[in-house]
Amino acid sequence: MEEEILAVAREHLGRHGAAALSLRAVARDMGMASSALYRYIKDRDDLLTLLIVSAYTSLAETVEKAHGRVSADDLDGRWRAVGHGLRAWAKRHPHEFALVYGSPVPDYEAPADRTNEPGTRVQALLVRLLADAGSAGRLSDAAGVFAPGSNELAQRAAGHLLDDEFFAGTGLTPETLMAGLAAWTLLLGTVTSELFEQMGDTVTAPDAYFDYMVEVAGRLVLAPADVTVHSSVSTGFSTDVGKA
Repeated sequence: MEEEILAVAREHLGRHGAAALSLRAVARDMGMASSALYRYIKDRDDLLTLLIVSAYTSLAETVEKAHGRVSADDLDGRWRAVGHGLRAWAKRHPHEFALVYGSPVPDYEAPADRTNEPGTRVQALLVRLLADAGSAGRLSDAAGVFAPGSNELAQRAAGHLLDDEFFAGTGLTPETLMAGLAAWTLLLGTVTSELFEQMGDTVTAPDAYFDYMVEVAGRLVLAPADVTVHSSVSTGFSTDVGKA
């Protein structure tokens, strides 16, 4: 019954947007009294939370499947799999992508205890990738090279984030963590600009453009395979990634 409710709610999400989601309207389309629906869904916020968890879970399963088809030693391939898995899912589920990565829904705050775990599954793959790159001596120091002041900014920006058990055992540095976040943000921004048509007809070859952005973003975290980076960010890493 919950899956049926979510299926109808996704249709409403696509037609009317998250802000206009209504349990009464969902119940009507299901041929149910709204009072009957409350046996399964507490209120609108509960329905939104279920949709968010479902979207994050679906995205993670898609990306994890793509990532799982790549050899563990192929760091570049793993990065590309994450990027292209994200885009493929977003193009198939644009309204759910907008729900989790678009504008906040008015008067709604996602409960962290229900959304954090599914919402960070893809990031867990990236953290593992960074840890493996550190072990292989493949971490890039590109950000520090083209923006000399970025290392100090990274340390300030990271704050106590690396103290979280999510990063336990990874050996990540603030510089590497911020480079990873920057790379992930580039991917998200590229997908967002495509789905929401923010660039108009500026990009005439969207597939090539996304490939380009994946490669550029990837160089923020991965040095070329024939280059070993000898720096403080390339040693002391473990592939044992805490909760990830």
